[in-house]
Amino acid sequence: MPCKVITFGIQKGGCGKSTTTGITAHLLREDGYRVLAIDMDSQGNLTELLSEQPSNEFMGNSILEALQTNRIQDYIVPVAENLDLLPANNFLATFPRWIYTGKTYTGENLPFKGNPSLILDQILEPIRDQYDFIVIDTPPSLSEQTTNALCASDYVVVMFECSNWCYSAIPNFMDSVEGARSFGHRDTQVIGILRTLNDVRRSDAKAFNEMIQEDYPEDVFETIITRKAPTGRLSVYGFNENPEIKQALEQYTSFYKELIQRVKG
Repeated sequence: MPCKVITFGIQKGGCGKSTTTGITAHLLREDGYRVLAIDMDSQGNLTELLSEQPSNEFMGNSILEALQTNRIQDYIVPVAENLDLLPANNFLATFPRWIYTGKTYTGENLPFKGNPSLILDQILEPIRDQYDFIVIDTPPSLSEQTTNALCASDYVVVMFECSNWCYSAIPNFMDSVEGARSFGHRDTQVIGILRTLNDVRRSDAKAFNEMIQEDYPEDVFETIITRKAPTGRLSVYGFNENPEIKQALEQYTSFYKELIQRVKG
C-alpha cells in the first residue's frame, strides 16, 4: 500500500486534534507501520506529546525550516521505533509572513516562489515512500498551515467536539476540504467525522452528536470519544512508562480500527 497522508482538523480549538493525531501515530507504529507525524500548529502540542520535550527545544530545527529550505530530511526527528516527527514551535506562526514577504523570523530575506498552498505537498514528495502513513496535526484556524496540510493529504479526519460552535464550523471546514481537492493534486477526501470530548452528563452534547450523524450519516465514525482523565493526562505522562496507558487509549482503539478499515476499503 502506498503512503497515506491523513490530516486531523477543524477550525476550532479544544476539539482533541493534537491528542487524536498523537494517539493515531502511536497506534499505527505499534501496529508495525512506519509513521511520520507532522506538527503544523505553532502551539507545538503534538511535538511535546510525542517528543516529551518542550516545543522550544526545536527552535531552528522544525517544520518551519523544512518548509523554507526544502530540505525536509534535515529536520525529521526520530521519537520511537517506526515513528518520526517533524516538530513545531511558536515561530511557525510566522509562516504566512514568510510566504508573502520573504522575511523569516530571524530577519533573513528568503523569497518564496511558487504556490503558497502546495509547499508542504512538494517537500513531502521525496520522502513519501519512506513511510506507510503520514499524520498531520493542524491549528484551530483556516490558515495557510491548514491549507497546506489539506492539500498534502489523501484523507481528512474532521474533529467534532459536540457543541454548537463546533457544529457551525463543520460546513466551512468541509468547503475547505473540497477546495483542497479541487486545487491540490491529492484528491483529498473526508474519511470521516470523529465525535470527540463527549460529556455523557450533558443532554445538549447528546443532541449535537445525533444532529451531526443525521447531517453526515455516511461520514461519522461509530466510535464516540468521551472525556476521560487518563486520556487528558497523556500530555503529562506521555506514551512511555505511563501507568494509565491502557485506559488512556482504549476508546481510541475502536476508532483506529474503523479508520484503518476505511483507508483499506
